[in-house]
Amino acid sequence: MSDNESSSDESEFEQLAEEQQLSLFGEFVLFIKENKAWWMIPILLVLVAVTALVALSSTGAAPFIYTLF
Repeated sequence: MSDNESSSDESEFEQLAEEQQLSLFGEFVLFIKENKAWWMIPILLVLVAVTALVALSSTGAAPFIYTLF
């Protein structure tokens, strides 16, 4: 490999390193799109809903949550 090819590889690497990184949510959306894992969305929505209910059950909103069940 010549010096010219090596320097172009390094400059491409540096350009990629300087790009703005995606957030965790952005990375996850990109993962779902690229891997066609659309089946994961309902599972994650239920997981988020249950987590929100558990988190809110220890607050002042608990009496309102218990009336849902």
